[in-house]
Amino acid sequence: MRKSITLLLLAFAIQLTNAQQFVAVKGTEFVKDGKDYSYIGANYWYGALLGAKSGDRPRLLRELDEMKKYGITNLRVMVGADGGNYDFTVREPLQPSQGKYNEDLLAGLDFLLSEMGKRKMTAVLYLTNNWEWSGGMSQYLEWNGKGPIPNPNLSPANTWDKFMSYVAQFHSCEPCKEALEKHIRFIIGRTNGYTKKKYTDDPTIMAWQVANEPRVFTPENETAFTDWLNKTVDLIDSLDKNHLICTGSEGRMGANGDLATYVRTHANPKIDYLTMHIWPKNWSWYNAEEADATMPATLKNTTSYIEEHVAAAKKMGRPIVIEEFGLPREHEGLSANNPDNHRRAFYSLFFETLKRSKLENVPLRGINFWGFGGEGAAKNEQGKWTIGDPYTADPPQEPQGLNTVFGSDSQLLESIKTYNEALGN
Repeated sequence: MRKSITLLLLAFAIQLTNAQQFVAVKGTEFVKDGKDYSYIGANYWYGALLGAKSGDRPRLLRELDEMKKYGITNLRVMVGADGGNYDFTVREPLQPSQGKYNEDLLAGLDFLLSEMGKRKMTAVLYLTNNWEWSGGMSQYLEWNGKGPIPNPNLSPANTWDKFMSYVAQFHSCEPCKEALEKHIRFIIGRTNGYTKKKYTDDPTIMAWQVANEPRVFTPENETAFTDWLNKTVDLIDSLDKNHLICTGSEGRMGANGDLATYVRTHANPKIDYLTMHIWPKNWSWYNAEEADATMPATLKNTTSYIEEHVAAAKKMGRPIVIEEFGLPREHEGLSANNPDNHRRAFYSLFFETLKRSKLENVPLRGINFWGFGGEGAAKNEQGKWTIGDPYTADPPQEPQGLNTVFGSDSQLLESIKTYNEALGN
Protein backbone atom coordinates (compact mmCIF):
# COMPACT_ATOMS: atom_id res chain seq x y z
CA MET A 1 0.00 0.00 0.00
CA ARG A 2 2.79 2.42 0.99
CA LYS A 3 4.58 1.67 -2.30
CA SER A 4 1.38 2.36 -4.27
CA ILE A 5 0.89 5.70 -2.51
CA THR A 6 4.52 6.64 -3.19
CA LEU A 7 4.12 5.81 -6.88
CA LEU A 8 0.91 7.83 -7.07
CA LEU A 9 2.57 10.81 -5.42
CA LEU A 10 5.53 10.52 -7.80
CA ALA A 11 3.22 10.36 -10.81
CA PHE A 12 1.33 13.40 -9.54
CA ALA A 13 4.58 15.32 -9.02
CA ILE A 14 5.72 14.50 -12.57
CA GLN A 15 2.33 15.55 -13.95
CA LEU A 16 2.47 18.82 -11.99
CA THR A 17 6.01 19.53 -13.20
CA ASN A 18 5.00 18.88 -16.80
CA ALA A 19 1.98 21.18 -16.43
CA GLN A 20 4.16 23.97 -15.05
CA GLN A 21 6.35 23.85 -18.16
CA PHE A 22 3.46 25.10 -20.28
CA VAL A 23 2.83 28.83 -20.30
CA ALA A 24 -0.44 29.44 -18.46
CA VAL A 25 -2.62 32.41 -17.58
CA LYS A 26 -3.27 33.38 -13.97
CA GLY A 27 -5.55 36.40 -13.84
CA THR A 28 -3.80 39.05 -15.92
CA GLU A 29 -0.39 37.36 -15.71
CA PHE A 30 1.46 34.68 -17.62
CA VAL A 31 3.03 31.89 -15.56
CA LYS A 32 5.76 29.50 -16.68
CA ASP A 33 7.66 27.00 -14.51
CA GLY A 34 5.67 28.28 -11.54
CA LYS A 35 6.92 31.88 -11.98
CA ASP A 36 5.73 35.11 -13.55
CA TYR A 37 6.51 35.13 -17.26
CA SER A 38 7.03 38.51 -18.88
CA TYR A 39 9.19 38.94 -21.97
CA ILE A 40 10.63 40.96 -24.82
CA GLY A 41 10.43 38.57 -27.74
CA ALA A 42 10.63 38.84 -31.52
CA ASN A 43 8.72 38.17 -34.68
CA TYR A 44 10.59 35.46 -36.56
CA TRP A 45 8.00 34.54 -39.15
CA TYR A 46 10.41 32.71 -41.48
CA GLY A 47 11.91 30.37 -38.85
CA ALA A 48 10.25 27.23 -40.19
CA LEU A 49 11.51 28.03 -43.71
CA LEU A 50 15.09 28.08 -42.44
CA GLY A 51 14.40 24.83 -40.57
CA ALA A 52 13.56 22.89 -43.72
CA LYS A 53 16.26 20.70 -45.23
CA SER A 54 16.00 22.94 -48.29
CA GLY A 55 16.34 25.99 -46.04
CA ASP A 56 19.37 27.11 -44.06
CA ARG A 57 19.63 25.15 -40.84
CA PRO A 58 23.12 26.41 -39.93
CA ARG A 59 21.82 29.98 -40.13
CA LEU A 60 18.77 29.05 -38.06
CA LEU A 61 20.91 27.57 -35.29
CA ARG A 62 23.20 30.60 -35.24
CA GLU A 63 20.26 32.98 -35.04
CA LEU A 64 18.50 31.02 -32.29
CA ASP A 65 21.73 31.08 -30.28
CA GLU A 66 22.09 34.80 -30.87
CA MET A 67 18.54 35.57 -29.79
CA LYS A 68 18.98 33.38 -26.72
CA LYS A 69 22.06 35.44 -25.81
CA TYR A 70 19.91 38.56 -25.66
CA GLY A 71 17.09 36.91 -23.72
CA ILE A 72 14.87 36.87 -26.82
CA THR A 73 13.23 33.53 -26.11
CA ASN A 74 9.62 34.13 -27.20
CA LEU A 75 9.22 33.93 -30.98
CA ARG A 76 6.11 34.60 -33.03
CA VAL A 77 6.29 32.31 -36.06
CA MET A 78 4.23 31.63 -39.17
CA VAL A 79 3.14 27.98 -39.44
CA GLY A 80 3.37 28.19 -43.21
CA ALA A 81 2.39 30.00 -46.40
CA ASP A 82 -0.24 29.05 -48.97
CA GLY A 83 -0.17 29.05 -52.77
CA GLY A 84 3.23 30.56 -53.52
CA ASN A 85 2.38 31.52 -57.11
CA TYR A 86 2.59 35.30 -56.93
CA ASP A 87 5.44 37.75 -56.81
CA PHE A 88 5.72 39.73 -53.57
CA THR A 89 4.54 36.66 -51.64
CA VAL A 90 6.29 33.81 -49.83
CA ARG A 91 7.26 31.52 -52.69
CA GLU A 92 7.91 28.42 -50.56
CA PRO A 93 4.38 27.46 -49.51
CA LEU A 94 3.54 24.89 -46.88
CA GLN A 95 0.30 24.32 -48.84
CA PRO A 96 1.09 24.58 -52.58
CA SER A 97 -2.55 23.68 -53.18
CA GLN A 98 -5.45 23.33 -50.81
CA GLY A 99 -4.96 20.41 -48.43
CA LYS A 100 -1.67 19.33 -50.03
CA TYR A 101 1.48 19.82 -47.94
CA ASN A 102 5.17 20.22 -48.58
CA GLU A 103 6.69 17.58 -46.29
CA ASP A 104 10.06 19.35 -46.19
CA LEU A 105 8.45 22.51 -44.81
CA LEU A 106 6.47 20.50 -42.25
CA ALA A 107 9.81 19.04 -41.17
CA GLY A 108 11.14 22.60 -41.05
CA LEU A 109 8.52 23.53 -38.47
CA ASP A 110 9.35 20.36 -36.52
CA PHE A 111 13.06 21.19 -36.61
CA LEU A 112 12.50 24.78 -35.51
CA LEU A 113 10.40 23.70 -32.52
CA SER A 114 12.85 20.96 -31.54
CA GLU A 115 15.76 23.43 -31.56
CA MET A 116 13.76 26.06 -29.70
CA GLY A 117 12.90 23.45 -27.09
CA LYS A 118 16.57 22.67 -26.55
CA ARG A 119 17.10 26.36 -25.78
CA LYS A 120 14.02 26.65 -23.54
CA MET A 121 12.39 29.07 -25.95
CA THR A 122 8.65 29.39 -26.58
CA ALA A 123 6.70 29.87 -29.81
CA VAL A 124 3.44 31.58 -30.72
CA LEU A 125 2.30 29.93 -33.95
CA TYR A 126 -0.17 31.70 -36.24
CA LEU A 127 -2.26 29.44 -38.40
CA THR A 128 -3.22 31.71 -41.31
CA ASN A 129 -2.87 35.31 -42.48
CA ASN A 130 -5.28 38.12 -43.26
CA TRP A 131 -2.77 39.59 -45.72
CA GLU A 132 -1.61 38.61 -49.19
CA TRP A 133 2.10 38.14 -48.47
CA SER A 134 1.72 34.51 -47.40
CA GLY A 135 -1.49 33.57 -49.20
CA GLY A 136 -3.70 33.00 -46.19
CA MET A 137 -7.38 33.88 -46.37
CA SER A 138 -7.12 35.39 -49.83
CA GLN A 139 -5.57 32.18 -51.16
CA TYR A 140 -8.42 30.10 -49.69
CA LEU A 141 -10.86 32.42 -51.50
CA GLU A 142 -9.05 31.99 -54.81
CA TRP A 143 -8.91 28.22 -54.31
CA ASN A 144 -12.67 28.18 -53.72
CA GLY A 145 -13.89 30.06 -56.76
CA LYS A 146 -13.89 33.72 -55.68
CA GLY A 147 -11.65 34.82 -58.53
CA PRO A 148 -7.97 35.83 -58.68
CA ILE A 149 -6.49 37.54 -55.64
CA PRO A 150 -6.46 41.33 -56.29
CA ASN A 151 -2.92 41.65 -54.92
CA PRO A 152 -2.19 45.39 -54.54
CA ASN A 153 1.53 44.80 -55.07
CA LEU A 154 0.97 43.54 -58.62
CA SER A 155 -1.21 46.24 -60.16
CA PRO A 156 -2.33 49.80 -59.34
CA ALA A 157 -5.85 48.65 -60.20
CA ASN A 158 -5.75 46.39 -57.16
CA THR A 159 -6.25 48.97 -54.44
CA TRP A 160 -6.03 48.03 -50.78
CA ASP A 161 -9.75 48.77 -50.43
CA LYS A 162 -10.42 46.31 -53.23
CA PHE A 163 -8.20 43.69 -51.62
CA MET A 164 -9.82 44.10 -48.21
CA SER A 165 -13.31 43.81 -49.72
CA TYR A 166 -12.14 40.58 -51.35
CA VAL A 167 -10.77 39.13 -48.07
CA ALA A 168 -13.91 40.13 -46.15
CA GLN A 169 -15.71 37.41 -48.11
CA PHE A 170 -13.72 34.77 -46.23
CA HIS A 171 -15.85 34.97 -43.07
CA SER A 172 -18.93 33.94 -45.08
CA CYS A 173 -17.24 31.47 -47.44
CA GLU A 174 -18.19 28.03 -46.11
CA PRO A 175 -15.73 25.95 -48.20
CA CYS A 176 -12.95 28.40 -47.30
CA LYS A 177 -13.68 28.07 -43.57
CA GLU A 178 -13.97 24.29 -43.86
CA ALA A 179 -10.57 24.12 -45.58
CA LEU A 180 -8.97 26.25 -42.85
CA GLU A 181 -10.57 24.03 -40.20
CA LYS A 182 -9.02 20.95 -41.82
CA HIS A 183 -5.67 22.74 -41.89
CA ILE A 184 -5.93 23.60 -38.19
CA ARG A 185 -6.85 20.03 -37.30
CA PHE A 186 -3.92 18.76 -39.35
CA ILE A 187 -1.32 21.07 -37.79
CA ILE A 188 -2.47 20.79 -34.18
CA GLY A 189 -2.77 17.01 -34.54
CA ARG A 190 0.82 16.68 -35.77
CA THR A 191 3.62 14.76 -34.03
CA ASN A 192 7.08 16.29 -34.24
CA GLY A 193 9.35 14.08 -36.34
CA TYR A 194 12.44 15.04 -34.30
CA THR A 195 11.22 15.08 -30.71
CA LYS A 196 8.48 12.46 -31.27
CA LYS A 197 6.21 14.65 -29.13
CA LYS A 198 2.69 15.48 -30.18
CA TYR A 199 2.38 19.20 -30.77
CA THR A 200 -0.36 19.22 -28.14
CA ASP A 201 2.14 17.89 -25.58
CA ASP A 202 5.01 20.23 -26.41
CA PRO A 203 5.62 23.07 -23.90
CA THR A 204 7.81 24.80 -26.51
CA ILE A 205 4.54 26.04 -27.99
CA MET A 206 3.13 28.86 -25.86
CA ALA A 207 0.01 29.55 -27.91
CA TRP A 208 -1.94 28.90 -31.06
CA GLN A 209 -2.92 32.08 -32.83
CA VAL A 210 -5.92 32.09 -35.15
CA ALA A 211 -4.38 34.41 -37.75
CA ASN A 212 -2.01 37.24 -38.39
CA GLU A 213 -4.11 40.41 -38.07
CA PRO A 214 -7.64 39.10 -38.70
CA ARG A 215 -9.81 42.14 -39.45
CA VAL A 216 -13.53 42.82 -39.08
CA PHE A 217 -13.36 45.10 -42.19
CA THR A 218 -16.86 46.66 -41.95
CA PRO A 219 -19.58 47.08 -39.30
CA GLU A 220 -21.85 44.93 -41.47
CA ASN A 221 -19.29 42.10 -41.39
CA GLU A 222 -18.95 41.99 -37.59
CA THR A 223 -21.51 39.20 -37.10
CA ALA A 224 -19.91 36.91 -39.70
CA PHE A 225 -16.41 37.71 -38.43
CA THR A 226 -17.30 37.06 -34.79
CA ASP A 227 -19.08 33.82 -35.62
CA TRP A 228 -16.04 32.57 -37.57
CA LEU A 229 -13.61 33.70 -34.86
CA ASN A 230 -15.58 32.06 -32.05
CA LYS A 231 -15.94 28.78 -33.92
CA THR A 232 -12.23 28.73 -34.71
CA VAL A 233 -11.26 29.47 -31.11
CA ASP A 234 -13.66 26.77 -29.90
CA LEU A 235 -12.16 24.30 -32.39
CA ILE A 236 -8.61 24.96 -31.19
CA ASP A 237 -9.73 24.61 -27.58
CA SER A 238 -11.38 21.28 -28.35
CA LEU A 239 -8.17 19.97 -29.95
CA ASP A 240 -5.63 21.16 -27.39
CA LYS A 241 -6.13 21.76 -23.67
CA ASN A 242 -2.46 22.44 -22.89
CA HIS A 243 -1.80 25.57 -24.91
CA LEU A 244 -3.10 29.12 -24.82
CA ILE A 245 -5.23 30.63 -27.57
CA CYS A 246 -5.10 34.17 -28.95
CA THR A 247 -6.45 35.83 -32.08
CA GLY A 248 -3.55 37.85 -33.53
CA SER A 249 -5.63 41.04 -33.69
CA GLU A 250 -4.08 44.48 -34.15
CA GLY A 251 -6.55 45.79 -31.57
CA ARG A 252 -8.78 48.76 -32.32
CA MET A 253 -7.16 49.32 -35.74
CA GLY A 254 -8.24 45.82 -36.81
CA ALA A 255 -11.79 46.45 -35.59
CA ASN A 256 -12.84 49.36 -37.79
CA GLY A 257 -11.00 51.77 -35.50
CA ASP A 258 -13.45 51.04 -32.69
CA LEU A 259 -12.31 49.69 -29.32
CA ALA A 260 -15.83 48.54 -28.41
CA THR A 261 -15.89 46.35 -31.53
CA TYR A 262 -12.53 44.87 -30.52
CA VAL A 263 -13.91 44.05 -27.06
CA ARG A 264 -17.11 42.53 -28.44
CA THR A 265 -15.28 40.32 -30.91
CA HIS A 266 -12.98 39.08 -28.12
CA ALA A 267 -15.67 38.21 -25.59
CA ASN A 268 -15.14 34.44 -25.93
CA PRO A 269 -13.61 33.32 -22.59
CA LYS A 270 -11.55 30.69 -24.42
CA ILE A 271 -9.43 33.53 -25.84
CA ASP A 272 -6.79 33.34 -23.11
CA TYR A 273 -5.06 36.65 -23.79
CA LEU A 274 -5.40 39.73 -25.95
CA THR A 275 -3.07 41.18 -28.57
CA MET A 276 -2.37 44.52 -30.21
CA HIS A 277 -0.06 45.74 -32.98
CA ILE A 278 1.36 49.24 -33.48
CA TRP A 279 2.59 50.53 -36.86
CA PRO A 280 3.18 54.32 -36.80
CA LYS A 281 4.33 54.57 -40.42
CA ASN A 282 1.40 52.58 -41.81
CA TRP A 283 -1.03 54.59 -39.68
CA SER A 284 0.43 57.94 -40.84
CA TRP A 285 1.78 58.93 -37.43
CA TYR A 286 5.42 58.82 -38.52
CA ASN A 287 7.28 60.01 -41.60
CA ALA A 288 10.92 58.95 -41.87
CA GLU A 289 11.65 61.98 -44.07
CA GLU A 290 10.32 64.26 -41.35
CA ALA A 291 11.40 62.17 -38.39
CA ASP A 292 12.14 64.97 -35.93
CA ALA A 293 8.81 66.63 -36.60
CA THR A 294 6.65 63.48 -36.48
CA MET A 295 8.37 61.60 -33.67
CA PRO A 296 6.64 63.42 -30.77
CA ALA A 297 3.18 62.59 -32.15
CA THR A 298 4.32 59.02 -32.77
CA LEU A 299 5.32 58.55 -29.13
CA LYS A 300 2.15 60.24 -27.86
CA ASN A 301 -0.18 58.22 -30.09
CA THR A 302 1.65 55.00 -29.26
CA THR A 303 1.29 55.63 -25.54
CA SER A 304 -2.43 56.34 -25.90
CA TYR A 305 -2.98 53.23 -28.01
CA ILE A 306 -1.22 51.05 -25.45
CA GLU A 307 -3.09 52.57 -22.52
CA GLU A 308 -6.57 52.16 -24.01
CA HIS A 309 -5.94 48.50 -24.83
CA VAL A 310 -4.37 47.75 -21.45
CA ALA A 311 -7.43 49.32 -19.78
CA ALA A 312 -9.68 47.06 -21.87
CA ALA A 313 -7.59 44.02 -20.92
CA LYS A 314 -7.88 44.94 -17.24
CA LYS A 315 -11.67 45.13 -17.50
CA MET A 316 -11.73 41.76 -19.27
CA GLY A 317 -9.36 40.23 -16.70
CA ARG A 318 -6.81 38.97 -19.25
CA PRO A 319 -3.14 39.59 -20.08
CA ILE A 320 -2.30 41.50 -23.24
CA VAL A 321 0.74 41.36 -25.53
CA ILE A 322 2.01 43.96 -27.99
CA GLU A 323 3.09 41.36 -30.50
CA GLU A 324 4.02 43.61 -33.41
CA PHE A 325 5.66 47.03 -33.49
CA GLY A 326 8.24 48.49 -35.82
CA LEU A 327 9.77 51.67 -37.17
CA PRO A 328 12.09 52.27 -40.13
CA ARG A 329 15.57 53.70 -39.79
CA GLU A 330 16.27 57.29 -40.75
CA HIS A 331 15.19 57.96 -44.37
CA GLU A 332 13.97 54.34 -44.49
CA GLY A 333 17.49 53.04 -44.99
CA LEU A 334 17.61 49.28 -45.45
CA SER A 335 21.08 48.64 -44.07
CA ALA A 336 22.18 48.23 -40.46
CA ASN A 337 24.65 51.03 -41.22
CA ASN A 338 21.83 53.58 -41.41
CA PRO A 339 21.17 55.59 -38.23
CA ASP A 340 18.44 54.20 -35.98
CA ASN A 341 18.19 56.81 -33.22
CA HIS A 342 14.45 57.31 -33.63
CA ARG A 343 13.84 53.58 -33.78
CA ARG A 344 15.75 53.04 -30.55
CA ALA A 345 13.77 55.81 -28.85
CA PHE A 346 10.55 54.19 -30.10
CA TYR A 347 11.58 50.75 -28.85
CA SER A 348 12.59 52.19 -25.47
CA LEU A 349 9.02 53.36 -24.94
CA PHE A 350 7.85 49.74 -25.18
CA PHE A 351 10.65 48.41 -22.97
CA GLU A 352 9.98 50.92 -20.22
CA THR A 353 6.22 50.40 -20.43
CA LEU A 354 6.59 46.63 -20.07
CA LYS A 355 9.04 46.97 -17.19
CA ARG A 356 6.66 49.32 -15.37
CA SER A 357 3.70 47.05 -16.13
CA LYS A 358 5.33 44.12 -14.39
CA LEU A 359 6.25 46.21 -11.34
CA GLU A 360 2.73 47.64 -11.09
CA ASN A 361 0.95 44.36 -11.93
CA VAL A 362 -0.60 45.79 -15.11
CA PRO A 363 -2.01 43.33 -17.73
CA LEU A 364 0.68 44.13 -20.31
CA ARG A 365 2.91 41.06 -20.02
CA GLY A 366 4.86 40.71 -23.24
CA ILE A 367 6.09 42.47 -26.36
CA ASN A 368 7.40 41.08 -29.66
CA PHE A 369 9.27 43.53 -31.85
CA TRP A 370 9.10 43.25 -35.63
CA GLY A 371 11.33 41.61 -36.23
CA PHE A 372 14.60 39.72 -35.96
CA GLY A 373 16.36 39.39 -39.33
CA GLY A 374 19.67 38.08 -38.04
CA GLU A 375 22.05 37.52 -40.94
CA GLY A 376 19.59 38.57 -43.67
CA ALA A 377 20.23 41.57 -45.91
CA ALA A 378 18.71 43.34 -48.90
CA LYS A 379 20.30 42.21 -52.16
CA ASN A 380 19.57 45.42 -54.06
CA GLU A 381 19.02 49.12 -53.34
CA GLN A 382 15.24 48.85 -53.69
CA GLY A 383 15.09 45.98 -51.20
CA LYS A 384 13.08 43.81 -53.60
CA TRP A 385 13.05 40.18 -52.48
CA THR A 386 13.44 37.56 -55.19
CA ILE A 387 13.53 33.77 -55.01
CA GLY A 388 16.74 32.57 -53.45
CA ASP A 389 17.44 35.73 -51.47
CA PRO A 390 17.95 35.31 -47.72
CA TYR A 391 14.85 36.17 -45.72
CA THR A 392 14.80 39.15 -43.38
CA ALA A 393 12.14 40.11 -40.88
CA ASP A 394 10.37 41.98 -43.68
CA PRO A 395 8.05 39.75 -45.71
CA PRO A 396 8.46 39.73 -49.51
CA GLN A 397 6.00 42.59 -50.11
CA GLU A 398 8.18 44.97 -48.06
CA PRO A 399 11.63 46.36 -48.88
CA GLN A 400 14.03 43.96 -47.20
CA GLY A 401 15.52 45.59 -44.10
CA LEU A 402 12.79 48.23 -43.68
CA ASN A 403 11.74 47.15 -40.18
CA THR A 404 14.39 44.50 -39.56
CA VAL A 405 16.55 44.27 -36.46
CA PHE A 406 19.76 42.71 -37.72
CA GLY A 407 22.25 40.75 -35.67
CA SER A 408 24.61 43.69 -36.12
CA ASP A 409 22.22 46.14 -34.38
CA SER A 410 24.28 45.74 -31.23
CA GLN A 411 23.10 48.84 -29.35
CA LEU A 412 19.45 47.89 -29.64
CA LEU A 413 20.09 44.22 -28.90
CA GLU A 414 22.15 45.04 -25.81
CA SER A 415 19.29 47.21 -24.59
CA ILE A 416 16.89 44.30 -25.12
CA LYS A 417 19.24 42.05 -23.17
CA THR A 418 19.32 44.48 -20.23
CA TYR A 419 15.53 44.72 -20.06
CA ASN A 420 15.07 40.97 -20.48
CA GLU A 421 17.45 40.35 -17.61
CA ALA A 422 15.38 42.70 -15.48
CA LEU A 423 12.27 40.72 -16.48
CA GLY A 424 13.95 37.44 -15.53
CA ASN A 425 14.76 36.13 -19.03
